[in-house]
Amino acid sequence: ASVAHPGVPLLILKIAADGAKVKPGDMIVEFDKTKTEQDLAQFRSTLKYSTADIDQTRAQSRITEEQDLTAVSKARFDLESAKLDAGKQEIVSKIEGEEAKLKVRNAEQTLREAEQKLNSDRAAAKASIQGKVETSRKAAFDVQRAETALSKMTLKAPAAGMVSLVPVWHGGNVSPFKPGDRAWPGTPLAELPDPGSIRVTAHVDETERGRLAPKQPVTVHLDAIPDRQFTGRIEDISALATEDFSAGWPVPRDFDVRIVLDDSDPRLKPGMTAQVTVIVDRVRDALAIPVQA
Repeated sequence: ASVAHPGVPLLILKIAADGAKVKPGDMIVEFDKTKTEQDLAQFRSTLKYSTADIDQTRAQSRITEEQDLTAVSKARFDLESAKLDAGKQEIVSKIEGEEAKLKVRNAEQTLREAEQKLNSDRAAAKASIQGKVETSRKAAFDVQRAETALSKMTLKAPAAGMVSLVPVWHGGNVSPFKPGDRAWPGTPLAELPDPGSIRVTAHVDETERGRLAPKQPVTVHLDAIPDRQFTGRIEDISALATEDFSAGWPVPRDFDVRIVLDDSDPRLKPGMTAQVTVIVDRVRDALAIPVQA
């Protein structure tokens, strides 16, 4: 479980206790929803306003286009009328014919202006609507993001198991989060390991690597569970040795060995330390005498 919310740290209202047993759907972490709910209400209001603004702009653009189309039709009618008058006046009088031609040119200019206004208004309306549509899309995205964040304000257990709180550096020390703390995005809060997938990781010196092989039996003594001995087998051995700087000087080169246990235990938790004994050979019916003897 981790914080999956963009922006500011989230206030933890509730968090399951370390080691608590949970069932599928049980609450692991619950965050304060107040800020997200306020953001969601604001985003929904913006989306509603932007949708209404688009409808209003489209309606106004239709009215403007009808007015422009009417103006173009009228200009065309006036032009045709002026052309007819010009044809008649040329016959009657040369002066009146020139006046009629002037009226034709004026009518043609009026028609061109009307057509240019129609095209200009169409382009402006298209650009305005497109801008408002983009605003509406952003508002819809903000609503969806806030709804998703709100749905994740309560983290629930996907399966049954035991809660293991993750120690994280915060507040000046390394410790698990508790109610009242604020967690930033991406912070690991808790783990819910599958008991059937727990593995023991050990380190083997390179001088002993040649004596080990997958499927060899092992015994495991957990320091936190002293009353039980676990059995298992080697599952995998790393192909390359790595330097173990935690083992002091000179730095040894170790191979990582992964061990799978034959049986589980409800007391098993990640991070426990253990002593592992690998059985590399067996001598049957042999008498063993302690060195002290």
